Amino acid sequence: MANPSLLILPGDGIGPEVMEQVKRVIGWFGDKRGLAFDVSEDLVGGAAYDAHGTPLHDDTMAKALEVDAVLLGAVGGPKYDDLDFSVKPERGLLRLRKEMDLFSNLRPAQCFDALADFSSLKKDIVAGLDIMIVRELTSGVYFGEPRGIINEGNERVGINTQRYTESEIDRVARSAFELARRRSGKVCSMEKANVMESGILWREVVQKVHDDDYPDVELSHMYADNGAMQLVRAPKQFDVILTDNLFGDILSDCAAMLTGSLGMLPSASLGAPAANGRPKALYEPVHGSAPDISGQGKANPIACILSFAMALRYSFDQGDEAARLEAAIEKVLADGARTADLMGEEGGTPITTSEMGDVILAALDASL
Repeated sequence: MANPSLLILPGDGIGPEVMEQVKRVIGWFGDKRGLAFDVSEDLVGGAAYDAHGTPLHDDTMAKALEVDAVLLGAVGGPKYDDLDFSVKPERGLLRLRKEMDLFSNLRPAQCFDALADFSSLKKDIVAGLDIMIVRELTSGVYFGEPRGIINEGNERVGINTQRYTESEIDRVARSAFELARRRSGKVCSMEKANVMESGILWREVVQKVHDDDYPDVELSHMYADNGAMQLVRAPKQFDVILTDNLFGDILSDCAAMLTGSLGMLPSASLGAPAANGRPKALYEPVHGSAPDISGQGKANPIACILSFAMALRYSFDQGDEAARLEAAIEKVLADGARTADLMGEEGGTPITTSEMGDVILAALDASL
């Protein structure tokens, strides 16, 4: 059988630095676990614009559609601020999401015990936190028509339309229920059915999908504003949170900061299964390109490495190996390994990007 294929797009800023450590981890799994990947590499974002005059070359897009998964570092930076909107680095990422039809965005909020003090909430509230937010990514108010700014009488009016079809809700709901079956078997769907017709439809469709095909999964419904409050009050009550594009954008950032370290968090964007049964998939860290520290060896590679762990779990059915990698990261954090962004009030000397890669690889060796 052919090896599973990965397309690596390091991107801009700290993207290449953190992705270098991911490539070392990928190599370790090939050498030590017999889990080899066919890896190719290309350009995206500002790096692609510098080389081709576009943030994503057509050939790169074609590769992304052919491989089993895409790993992306980060895009953007002040160098590209004055470019026309159509060729800004972020347009490359948006094109990938659109043409791969990545409708289900997975944003975990996991608090490692060693970093529980970083949260602005009390340690007992966040210690052991492990939430997954499933956000619909390709519809809703960010894409609905009509939209724009129009003149109405003597003033301008801004218009955005919240729009969802039954099929769009159905497919992301199934993604959440399937995910819950791999976790603790609980889904909380969040919308605003009390004031929005799209929320009424959302709740009805999610309930029908559950009743017809996922009765083994525990389903609850919650208004999104109450959900935001509950995330701060008692976040560990949740397992999988399912929500739309707008509320997912807000709630996932709220949940991410419960962990106290946005730079530690990975994400996955999944589409429909391909012919081989694997979903189209793009994995990327939540953090940005951080141009202010680019090239200085200060970047934390953990979010990008955890994005590869998500690929192991959701694209390649290697949940045990994903857990091995996550446990190795938890161990190095418990042992006190810290890049500059993880230095707390206790002080100390931070390790470099490559040194963090070194200790993670050592922890992986120790796991054998």
